[in-house]
Amino acid sequence: MTPQLWGLIVGGFLPALFYGLSSVFAKTSSNAGMSVGGHLFFIGIAISVMGGLFNLFLPGNVPSIAAAISSAMQGILWAMGTGCVVLGLLKYQVPLAKLVPLYNMNTLVTAGLALMLFAEWRDTDPVRLLIGASLIVVGGVLVSGA
Repeated sequence: MTPQLWGLIVGGFLPALFYGLSSVFAKTSSNAGMSVGGHLFFIGIAISVMGGLFNLFLPGNVPSIAAAISSAMQGILWAMGTGCVVLGLLKYQVPLAKLVPLYNMNTLVTAGLALMLFAEWRDTDPVRLLIGASLIVVGGVLVSGA
């Protein structure tokens, strides 16, 4: 297997599986009466443990304050998104199956920003990109409205 394929499996397929499974646990947690703050608190503990394990088995350096701030911003934004998902589940009783397709349109936000900020537009087929983005939006709207 090529390194590129391994990268797609490790960085693409496995996160999709883990994020998908994690959403099921968000629903079971909210069904059990967990508050949004409590949910994020226990997620934070679990993330800290996993960070320690990754650092133990795949040690690395913190190269700069800018890198640390970027990692912290990812955590803050991820926690805000996760808190909103749990709030939608708890307060508004929205079915998980309808929320997931909508919040997973985050791929369009990430792809758009990566195209602009990291100049990834140079290596992108714009026609395929627009077709794929359209399918994501249509699919998300259709599934969330089902």
